[in-house]
Amino acid sequence: MESKKTSSVKGKILYYLLIGILAAVFVICAVKLVTYWTESAQNGSEYDDLAALRGSIAATEPSQSEPSSPTTPSGDPEDTTPPEPTEPTILPDLLPIYELNADTVGWITVPDTKINYPVMQTPDRPDYYLKRNFNRTWSDWGAIYAREACDINSPSDNITLYGHHMQDGSMFAGLDKYKKQPFWQDHQTFTFDTLYERHTYRIWAVFKTSGNSGEGFPYHLFVDASSEEEFNTFVQTIKSMEFYETGITPQYGDKLLTLSTCEYSLNNGRFVVCAMRVS
Repeated sequence: MESKKTSSVKGKILYYLLIGILAAVFVICAVKLVTYWTESAQNGSEYDDLAALRGSIAATEPSQSEPSSPTTPSGDPEDTTPPEPTEPTILPDLLPIYELNADTVGWITVPDTKINYPVMQTPDRPDYYLKRNFNRTWSDWGAIYAREACDINSPSDNITLYGHHMQDGSMFAGLDKYKKQPFWQDHQTFTFDTLYERHTYRIWAVFKTSGNSGEGFPYHLFVDASSEEEFNTFVQTIKSMEFYETGITPQYGDKLLTLSTCEYSLNNGRFVVCAMRVS
């Protein structure tokens, strides 16, 4: 039979082994937490710097003087030859952002949230910014980016923007506030400026769905309507799923913007805020 002394020694070994395992787990968790919040602070600081850079530049459009009647150099009547088309001019406050990263296609700002970010797009590299930040560095925070098939400037009938739902409230986590109708009532509009134009959008629906193929509503696949019927079907499908009635229904010809982030009450869920251009 095993002696009491041997049994006691084994018991102590198991005890210290358990303590060691628990200590190792604690250290690993602590390191992960410290790493997460350190990266969170760094990520927030980098985007704050971009916002400060943008904000330091006057955002007003150049003043335009009254046009005069054009004449030819010899004083002849107006030359009716159409002028050569000119390249659009990048907005002054977005030019330095674009110079830092030419994947920049705009800037989105949603009041009373942390959403105040450049918007990226890589038409030939789908989801490139899913795990890369503005500096193209690997990051769990990623960046706010537009679906590759969407035309930002024409624009497409529906542009989908993606952003992570981060625990620190950054990226598109602030969209969660729109789950409550009172917040929507006080924050119905936000801005999404392209490189060349400033635009205001009004939120017309908020809903959630599964991101699993064949289960949820594939809102992100709708880019340009082939007909008025297709546009109306898209709108009515979303209206049937909205969290609350907004009293707003886009009409064929309206330009839509769809903000998408993760939603955790569903398996592979998506939380979606739908807006339409109003100016």
